[in-house]
Amino acid sequence: MESLMTDRTYYSPEGGLPPQTGLLTDRAVFTEAYAVLPRGTMRDIVTSRLPHWEGTRLWVLARPLSGFAETFSHYIMEVAPGGGSERPESNEEAEGVLFVTSGEVMVTVAGEEHRLGEGGYAYMPAASDWRLRNEGEAVAVFHWIRKAYEPVEGLGWPEPVFANESGLAPDPMPDTEGRWATTRFVDPEDMRHDMHVTIVTLEPGAVIPFMETHVMEHGLYVLEGKAAYKLNTDWVEVEAGDYMWLRAFCPQACYAGGPGKFRYLLYKDVNRHMAL
Repeated sequence: MESLMTDRTYYSPEGGLPPQTGLLTDRAVFTEAYAVLPRGTMRDIVTSRLPHWEGTRLWVLARPLSGFAETFSHYIMEVAPGGGSERPESNEEAEGVLFVTSGEVMVTVAGEEHRLGEGGYAYMPAASDWRLRNEGEAVAVFHWIRKAYEPVEGLGWPEPVFANESGLAPDPMPDTEGRWATTRFVDPEDMRHDMHVTIVTLEPGAVIPFMETHVMEHGLYVLEGKAAYKLNTDWVEVEAGDYMWLRAFCPQACYAGGPGKFRYLLYKDVNRHMAL
C-alpha cells in the first residue's frame, strides 16, 4: 500500500550516560496531576529486564502506582538482534499494544507471522498466544502498552490487529483544516475495545484550543517535534523523546511550536462504566 505519510519520523531513546561535566538541571516533573519524563532521563542505569525475554532491556515509563498511572503500564522495549521472547506476557488478563519506532520485529500469534517495521502497530487481545523475535541485524525499539482487559457480557473479545501508520490517513479534527489530526488503528465505535492507542499530529502553530478536562487517563510519548503543553496550572516545554502522564481530569492544552510537525503516541482508557 502506498504510504500516506512520507515524512514521518519516530524518536527512540539511545541510553548511555551524560558526561560528568553536564548540569543536573532538567525538565523532569512529578506531581499529583501529571508527570513529565524528559528523554534525558532514559539512561542505561534506569533500564529494567523481564523474565523470559532474551537480549532485551526496557524503560518503564508508567505503571499502576498510588498517585500515578491507574489503568495501564507503558514500556519502551529495546531488543537486540536475535533477542525476543517465546513467553512475552505472563498475565492472561493483560491486553497489549505494540508500536515500533526503530528496526523491525516478527510477531507470531495463533501460528501466523507478522513483520512489523517502523510505524508498525499490533493489538494483542488478552490471553493471546503470541511471541516476538528480532530477526534482523539492527536493534529494534518498540513501545508496549499493557492494560487489564475489561470484558463486557454480550460484546465478545476483539481480535488481533496489525497495521502500519504509513497505510492510514489521519482523521482531521473538526474545524481545524487538518492542522490537528488523529491516526486511529482501531474503529473508535468498536465497543469491544477498552483502550485506544493513537497518534496525534499537530502542524506548526496548531493548537488544542481549550483546556481539555476529561475522565480518560493519558500517557503521551512525543515521537517528533516540540511544543508547549499546558498541564494542570503549568506550561511545560516538551520535545521528541519526552513522556507525559496525565491523570483523569487533569486540565490540558497544547501549542505546537514548529518548525516541523509535533506528533505523539497517545494512550487513553475508553468505553467502560466507571468502577464503583
